[in-house]
Amino acid sequence: MSAADDPRLADYRDLRDVELRKHLEAEHGLFLAEGEKVVRRAVEAGFTARSFLMAPRWLDGLGDVLDRSDAPCYVLSEALAEEVTGFHVHRGALASLERRPLPSVEEVLDGARSVLVLEDLVDHTNVGAILRSGAALGFDAVLLAPRCADPLYRRAIKVAMGAVFSLPWTRLPDWYDALPDLSARGYTTVALTLAADAVPITDAVAGLDRVALVLGSEGHGLSPRWEQSADRRAIIPMAAGIDSLNVAAATAVACYVTSQR
Repeated sequence: MSAADDPRLADYRDLRDVELRKHLEAEHGLFLAEGEKVVRRAVEAGFTARSFLMAPRWLDGLGDVLDRSDAPCYVLSEALAEEVTGFHVHRGALASLERRPLPSVEEVLDGARSVLVLEDLVDHTNVGAILRSGAALGFDAVLLAPRCADPLYRRAIKVAMGAVFSLPWTRLPDWYDALPDLSARGYTTVALTLAADAVPITDAVAGLDRVALVLGSEGHGLSPRWEQSADRRAIIPMAAGIDSLNVAAATAVACYVTSQR
């Protein structure tokens, strides 16, 4: 293939334009995976490929994946791939895959003891890092408020190293009563916050069976509604005059502490 404007490459165009990509991917029900490991994990997780795009040197490494798929593989020079996508595809391989309908909250929580609940995180990198931490530290599920960034956006998938395919997640249909609903389902909701009545995270999760860690947005943290409706409020004690961590770093710490409860 030698033309960047070939219509068969439409799924891969303008990958740096976040708003355009969100519209295109929602309209066509697709998402992109980048890099050999992530492409492999997406296909092995059962997602149906629409097509693959890669430089010649990646054909051998993904040969078994390509052999098992009926989707076309477009082989481009690295220069042409950069012209199509708008950036240097240094990981060499991309795949366009079909989205699935999101599972219900009931399905995602079935059998789950440790849950992450995210309110209005807008940075795809943070969402991906949080899913990776949750999967690595034994969490069972992730619930996202309606305005959270898309875990299946290319950047989120890349940072998560494919954890988005293995850790069950879905969006909450009701923002306002989300935490009381979790409490009614038997979870103790623990909000990470700087509130005056917050206790150290080690104390907040000690002895709990089913726990839902609640994290807020990058700028303002949790909304007053979620902060106040959580069963407990917790803080990660800081030193050296620092009052908080980046939300992805804070989640990793809180997940580790909770996993040791």
